Amino acid sequence: MRVLLVEDDEMIGRSLKQALEGAGWSADWVRDGELAQSALGDGGYTCVLLDLGLPRQDGTVVLRRTRERGDATPVLVLTARDGLDDRIHSLDLGADDYLLKPFEFRELLARMRAVVRRRDGAAHSLIGTAALRLDLTTREVAVNGAREVLTAREFALLHALLERPGAILSREQLENRIYGWGDEVTSNAIDVLIHGMRRKLGADAIRNVRGLGWRVAA
Repeated sequence: MRVLLVEDDEMIGRSLKQALEGAGWSADWVRDGELAQSALGDGGYTCVLLDLGLPRQDGTVVLRRTRERGDATPVLVLTARDGLDDRIHSLDLGADDYLLKPFEFRELLARMRAVVRRRDGAAHSLIGTAALRLDLTTREVAVNGAREVLTAREFALLHALLERPGAILSREQLENRIYGWGDEVTSNAIDVLIHGMRRKLGADAIRNVRGLGWRVAA
């Protein structure tokens, strides 16, 4: 899955980006508020990790403008501002969670999973349909009782489709959900990925709608 990291501290940003990618996330990293606004305008993010003390535009302004334009992408604030008023203000502006620096990376991952679950309307880590259920914690998918472990990109693709079973997602929409800025994406990358997943999940698990894209059954 793809995350936008908004952090101006070079050491923190670099280490977080490396850790996120090691955990299977595709991470785009920007260092100021205006670049964050531009990146969010392009869309495709599963969640946002947002520092508040940013150059050019404060994180609270980024958050307010994001919500004002109707963007419901989950936002997890990561900041050293530990005042109660700062926490209340960020949550009232539309932040989904608030984590104080320094923090343990495992807790960050758990909170990221939690805000994504809430966005998907799930109280636990399983999403999907009766025939196809995805575990957000283990990256395993259950298909008619059998369990398969997915790669990071397989997981991101299936998660995107299972957010709205029955809805058709285009090639561009899937690429935006899976690949970050530095990734090389070939013209048939999605086809190759889906071909491999059908071998694991069955030929009918992901269906092609000719000329439009792919979907999973509702």
